[in-house]
Amino acid sequence: MLLVGEALIGEEPELAHVDLIIGDKNGPVGLAFANGLTQLSVGHTPLLSVIRPNLPAKPSTLIVPKVTVKNMGQAAQIFGPAQAAVAKAVADSVEEGVIDKKDVEDLVVIASVFIHPEAKDYNRIYRYNYGATKLALKRAMEGFPSVETVMKEKDRAAHGIMGFKVTRLWDAPYLQVALDNPNIAAIRSIVAQIPKSDHVILEAGTPLIKRYGVDVISQLREVRPDAFIVADLKTLDTGNLEARMVADATADAIVISALAPVSTLQKAIEEAHKTGIYAVMDTLNCSDPVAVLNELKKIGSLPDVVELHRGIDIEETEHAWGNIADIKAFSTESHKVLVAVAGGIRIDTMPVALEAGADILVVGRAITNAKDVRQVAEKFIEGINKSEIDQFRVMTDF
Repeated sequence: MLLVGEALIGEEPELAHVDLIIGDKNGPVGLAFANGLTQLSVGHTPLLSVIRPNLPAKPSTLIVPKVTVKNMGQAAQIFGPAQAAVAKAVADSVEEGVIDKKDVEDLVVIASVFIHPEAKDYNRIYRYNYGATKLALKRAMEGFPSVETVMKEKDRAAHGIMGFKVTRLWDAPYLQVALDNPNIAAIRSIVAQIPKSDHVILEAGTPLIKRYGVDVISQLREVRPDAFIVADLKTLDTGNLEARMVADATADAIVISALAPVSTLQKAIEEAHKTGIYAVMDTLNCSDPVAVLNELKKIGSLPDVVELHRGIDIEETEHAWGNIADIKAFSTESHKVLVAVAGGIRIDTMPVALEAGADILVVGRAITNAKDVRQVAEKFIEGINKSEIDQFRVMTDF
């Protein structure tokens, strides 16, 4: 048996983070336990967990410090409140039936414990590490999280310490604001006026990127750090190179032209997925995007988004919204293909686009040239009728 648990509890600087494994003495966990106790390293010396001196916990528990211990004050925190907290949590887990009493002599626990170098309060160190250890044990014994929970939460969750949220497109429809004006001062002002919403995407338009390069993404992040940002390069060649450039610039998606050779599309899509960003195929001037998708399907490299794009210079023509159902048919259980519509989208045409099945409404001048940018953007957001994501539920999900 080898079970794994993890828990994060408390507030800085006494914040407690415990990674834990529990398993049989005669198995891999037992071997790791013995190696950890006998193969010492400077600053990370493992120690047995004891409730008090001469009273070790059962199952036998090894504490491995995550942070290098540099002085006697830090050593006292490990050998004092942290050691006692882990031992008490293990003992209470046995008493409460989380670990079966009949198994305690056959099992061992290894708990990797984090104590911030600036932590001072022994009471908090004890309480936070007790809670984190107990929760990690409970999660290990119950197999938390399930695969279903991970799949559900992976695109919803926000890491509590990372400092920013990586937005993913799992809850369509979305409003994508196309920022085409090649004037960064004007664009920064517009972005500042756009309401914060989980359902707003920012697009660094082609004219903007042509003037300032992909580094303009960093300037957009200064105004809106958590935004999902699309870099509209309309790539036609060197697909893998441009996808890597966009990823390195911290954009969340690259736009590739459907007119590019299939090999370029494939390389861009594969590089985008390798770096964790979305690949958007723009169909501007492409007469048969479904045929292109069929070619990409054969080689297993479908884009994440297909943008049905009616150009500014041909806005008198009809939208290609009839293709939406055909494009969505390329979705599989493991890879959903979203459809964006672009070109002259306004408040009055928005309901028609949504009814046709559009996942993303790409709106440019109707918002960016409005006298009141915030008010018009709010009308679009109200039109897609999506509520905000409750991030707090993730932090309290046991």
